[in-house]
Amino acid sequence: MKVTTDLLSEEFWNDDKWVHENYQGLSEKFPNQWVAVADKKVVSAGENLERVETEAEKKTGKRDFPLLFIERGAYVYKD
Repeated sequence: MKVTTDLLSEEFWNDDKWVHENYQGLSEKFPNQWVAVADKKVVSAGENLERVETEAEKKTGKRDFPLLFIERGAYVYKD
């Protein structure tokens, strides 16, 4: 599915930029977890994507917020 940027708010993109600017610190605090970000802060984090998304929606009342997996360490992926 292609995401059309016109449908996402400036606030979403500001939060997305914040995640990328603070990725190293996030990877130390939330290693190998999903994080949801609103207003430039983590509003939910955990290993279960659905749970993180649901909790973030309840806390913020929003449906659109950056939701990213924060990897920590090196991974080798095999076929």
